[in-house]
Amino acid sequence: MSANQLTLWYLVASVCFILALKGLSAPTSARRGNVLGMAGMALAVVFTVALIWNGRLDLIVLAMLVGGTLGALVARRVQMTQMPELVAAMHSLVGMAAVLIAIGAVNNPAAFGVADPLPRGNKLELFIGTFVGAITFSGSVIAFGKLAGLGKRFRLFSSAPVVFPGQHWLNLALGLAMIGFGTAFFLAADKAWTPFALMTAIAFALGVLIIIPIGGADMPVVISMLNSYSGWAAAGIGFSLNNSMLIIAGSLVGSSGAILSYIMCKAMNRSFISVILGGFGAAEGAAAAGAESKTVRSGSADDAAFLMANAESVIIVPGYGLAVARAQHAVKEMAGKLQAKGVSVKYAVHPVAGRMPGHMNVLLAEAEVPYDQVFEMEDINGEFGTTDVALVLGANDVVNPLAYEKGSAIYGMPILDVVKARSVLVNKRSMAAGYAGLDNPLFYMDKTMMVFGDAKKTVEEIVKALD
Repeated sequence: MSANQLTLWYLVASVCFILALKGLSAPTSARRGNVLGMAGMALAVVFTVALIWNGRLDLIVLAMLVGGTLGALVARRVQMTQMPELVAAMHSLVGMAAVLIAIGAVNNPAAFGVADPLPRGNKLELFIGTFVGAITFSGSVIAFGKLAGLGKRFRLFSSAPVVFPGQHWLNLALGLAMIGFGTAFFLAADKAWTPFALMTAIAFALGVLIIIPIGGADMPVVISMLNSYSGWAAAGIGFSLNNSMLIIAGSLVGSSGAILSYIMCKAMNRSFISVILGGFGAAEGAAAAGAESKTVRSGSADDAAFLMANAESVIIVPGYGLAVARAQHAVKEMAGKLQAKGVSVKYAVHPVAGRMPGHMNVLLAEAEVPYDQVFEMEDINGEFGTTDVALVLGANDVVNPLAYEKGSAIYGMPILDVVKARSVLVNKRSMAAGYAGLDNPLFYMDKTMMVFGDAKKTVEEIVKALD
């Protein structure tokens, strides 16, 4: 296959990737976006294999079969609530792939179509791709452990921030050392394995140190940023190998991940620069401070059913508790019964509901909730003031009015204005605090009724009561 033909097919694959991102920007076109993304990747793989047709295809096919089989098995077994840690794990693989390719290119440049000895331009690109890939790998492993709840087995995976005196100074020193060894690798006339290996090892350590001080509440932003890092790592290696497909695909992932991270930082009132440097993360509490001394008005599923059945409008706010209980199908059934009684039902989704962007949208789509009933925060916040009942299912920080109070840890964080609804129903397992570890004044208001219990079981009881 000629270079021109390969470039043409890579261009077609790149167009598919761009259209995939466009399709993924809206729930109604997300399926088409996924199909286009898979088609683009299939084209990229097929024509890359065709490029090396005279090489060891047996090893390539074997690796593809092993990887494809493992991927299929994982995809079939993983639960929707485990998607965040799965995404973190996939990011780690991308980062390690960038590191391994860089090692191979340094060891045998000719095998990758690069001049031997390596030109300094290629060394610079390999340096960037390697340290970004290494940070992505180790950082993603820590993020995976935090999301998977492995903190009880290994302290570094604790969902609470892991901090120690002089942590930022250590990170700075290691960052400077990494750049120093990378510069030595760049300036050396030979392969300079020693500075390259030291630079890579320090980058792996930095990935761990950057992520461990970040608490579980901020993991959605971390996942998004690591996604961006993995893209830039791939793009850096693509420049070294003069592979336009890697450059384009990596740049698309890197830029889209950075944009998403910025949007999420605004949604969580975080500093974008602090996220990049791993310099944020507040300690979390297991229970709402002082909650034991306050009283709440609690009710049963029958009470909730009566209140909603006699309302004209209901807005449902899904949270991570709904995802854990896999209650989306029961919620869809409940909404259908309410609509049959003439009640207007809508869903309000916060940008960071759950543990990753779009998590709630996917869960609701899985239950075949009509897209025209699902609204983003900025589109529905103005309706809470005229809504009879707001039903909160397993959400906490994203409906906490403390976001309006100066001095609060979440001050300035945009929230769903549930507090403005005429009546509020909140379903939670207990009075435990959310990820931010803050008490929620909403739960103690006279117009709020708490319905304690598992989200799926509670909603199923509400459905029975509506019959």
